[in-house]
Amino acid sequence: TAGGRSMNRTEAAPGARPAWVVTVLAAVLIFTSVVDVLGNALVIISVLRNRKLRNAGNVFVVSLAFADLLVVCYPYPLVLHAMLHAGWLPGETDVIGSIFNITAIAINRYCFICQASRYEKVYGRAGTSVLLILVWVLTAIAILPNLALGSLTYDPRVYSCTFSQTTSAGYTFAVVTVHFLLPIAVVTFCYLRIWVLVLQVRRRVTSDVRPRLRPSELRHFLTMFVVFVLFAVCWAPLNLIGLAVAVDPPRVGPMVPEWLFVVSYFMAYFNSCLNAVVYGLLNQNFRREYRPIFVLYCATGVLAKVVRVDCCNILCIQSVGTCSSWPRCVLRIT
Repeated sequence: TAGGRSMNRTEAAPGARPAWVVTVLAAVLIFTSVVDVLGNALVIISVLRNRKLRNAGNVFVVSLAFADLLVVCYPYPLVLHAMLHAGWLPGETDVIGSIFNITAIAINRYCFICQASRYEKVYGRAGTSVLLILVWVLTAIAILPNLALGSLTYDPRVYSCTFSQTTSAGYTFAVVTVHFLLPIAVVTFCYLRIWVLVLQVRRRVTSDVRPRLRPSELRHFLTMFVVFVLFAVCWAPLNLIGLAVAVDPPRVGPMVPEWLFVVSYFMAYFNSCLNAVVYGLLNQNFRREYRPIFVLYCATGVLAKVVRVDCCNILCIQSVGTCSSWPRCVLRIT
């Protein structure tokens, strides 16, 4: 998803792996893809359905969900194909949208809580639209150098076309800095400032900002903070390996254990399916929206067959999937 698929590349393909290893990796990727699609679709539908969720802050939450959905379309299918068929289809991979959306969310929360007087001016409809466009412009700008320099190469260890850190030590350090370290520094600053303010309010040191820290907003902040922590945990190993390799690519690259590199890579993949789960566990508004969406899905079913019964003028749903215990005739046609 994000932070840049930064890693070193070996020229020779790794030895043949046991079938169970390939099966486990494929299962992890399939599980990640399924939860990614279902979870992030739930996030987007929830915001569209609930007016309480349609605010400036959640614009970037939806944008983050969309960024995570993109990787399910590309490159996850190509990676899965490479696992099962031992070959990479033509194409290049570099997906980094999530980190800039996470940064935008942190700045939004910082402005809302710490700069309350200026928030409405900055995050009006026009301002939010401009900032959203800026997020995706930065994403495109961050991707272009890899495409222009041809630094994306197929790495058989992770079955993916990725950024080659052996291209240049300086360039590798620049990629890790722009794709991970700099955004992480901005997000850390924002959340540290919020935490300081929260602690001051709890100790009644700064009473003038107390009205802004309603329980619901505090919970929303904690939700976004957990999203950030999970992102940092999942992406840090891969980027730390990148920094180590950047010191001396020819010498350090071969010293990185293959298992460590593969695990760190798939940890980064796995992050794309976690955000929607966090929203459901920690945010009451999202949790309330998830339930009726699940009920609607359960009642109709993805594999439901719709039959028109002319004699009683009723639309009947014959479930051929799950939840067959639901009433079959659910809607009268007038």
